[in-house]
Amino acid sequence: MVRIPLPQLRNPSRLFPAEESLRGLAADLYARVVDTPIISPHGHVPAESLVANLAFEDPAKLLISSDHYVVRLLHAAGIDLSRLGLGDVKIKPREIWRTVAENWHRFAGTASGYWLDEELAGILGVGIALSAETSDSVFDAIQSRLDEPDFRPRSLFRKFRIEFLATTDDPLDDLEHHRALARMDLGGRVAPTFRPDRYLDPNAADFSERIQMLLATRGAATTFAEYLQALESRREHFVRNGAVSADHGVEEMFTVDLDSSEAETLFQSVVSGSADAADRRLFRGHMLLQMARMSVDDGLVMTIHPGIARSHSSATARRFGPDTGHDIPVATSFTHGVRPLLERFGLQKDFHLILFTVDETTYSREIAPLAGFYPSVFIGAPWWFLDAPDAIGRFRSAVTETAGFYRGSGFIDDTRAFLSIPTRHDTARRADCAYIARLVVEGRIALPTAERITDDLVSAIPKTAFKL
Repeated sequence: MVRIPLPQLRNPSRLFPAEESLRGLAADLYARVVDTPIISPHGHVPAESLVANLAFEDPAKLLISSDHYVVRLLHAAGIDLSRLGLGDVKIKPREIWRTVAENWHRFAGTASGYWLDEELAGILGVGIALSAETSDSVFDAIQSRLDEPDFRPRSLFRKFRIEFLATTDDPLDDLEHHRALARMDLGGRVAPTFRPDRYLDPNAADFSERIQMLLATRGAATTFAEYLQALESRREHFVRNGAVSADHGVEEMFTVDLDSSEAETLFQSVVSGSADAADRRLFRGHMLLQMARMSVDDGLVMTIHPGIARSHSSATARRFGPDTGHDIPVATSFTHGVRPLLERFGLQKDFHLILFTVDETTYSREIAPLAGFYPSVFIGAPWWFLDAPDAIGRFRSAVTETAGFYRGSGFIDDTRAFLSIPTRHDTARRADCAYIARLVVEGRIALPTAERITDDLVSAIPKTAFKL
């Protein structure tokens, strides 16, 4: 086994431009923010993991089985997901890790490969290059690190300098874990996020049953008005427990404004299961508009993540469940679909709507112009398949000339993998500094302005967008 010093594994100038004058300036800008606390206003780390503060079980579960970026690429190479710890088949963690190590070359140039390298070297302190030959040695080095008392979630929360972390939560969640965290001295704040998709989309599994569960929280009748009041009540519960945003994952960016009688008729048809596809679409569109109305009333920032066809492979979805790598982006349009919502609420004071996309063609054509006019609209950071170094650079080029830097959300890590939070934020900081350095060298912005923007991208900008 050859132990490679960490600086050789991770070039300190990684992600900076190859051209020397740009690289030096990017490094200087990055030095301003490298240790700035992390603001993570959208993610999927469960609050209960911080409350329980248990040791991470093993390297495979921590870094492989729970990361859909990793498992999907291995699945594409012909490796069954059951060999990666998914499903009912019991596979030893060391065997899962060996499978990844033997296929490590497949991750070269990918964002997931970069993040894993960052976690191995920067967070876990593994000074061994991963390969089939070093698989067991790397596994043992990681396991030894995971067994250390100071490598528990709450210790890492402090070590990562997390100032704000949002989770994603079901509307009926009691949020007891968040109340427990609020009583702890974490060095930062953890807040819930209201995620009502399964209560708004008639195509969701068990939709009618969930509506009845929601209404039961108020002992209410099955009417549209009572349904809305039940949702408002749950949002109030989230606000009382520290929530700052409500998140909505939809396949299509579509909103529609219906009168109360139309909405009542539509509600009864979707609850009874008699609604056709067109009616279900109308209901989803009207409820997205209703969620905007509620955000105007209660102040929760509204974030919309459209453009993903969930469970594209029905076979793997049935076998392994959701969030296991088989979700695929679709073409998305915003201008017409969001107009009914913005006609009602786009000029409302203190309404914040953050629009995300996985369709890069919409950045300069639709999202940046919308955010460049409506005071309520903010540009969501590159998300999911686009939260990668080159894609972040393309994003900056696409939106900045129209909307500038200050109409954005700040970086969003959108991760379930706790250890990837600092690596993903570091990736965004490096990529942004590379872009800003180019603007300075090209004479498009002055250095003092560049320094202010660099600082604000990791602090003032996300705090403004998410009302922190």
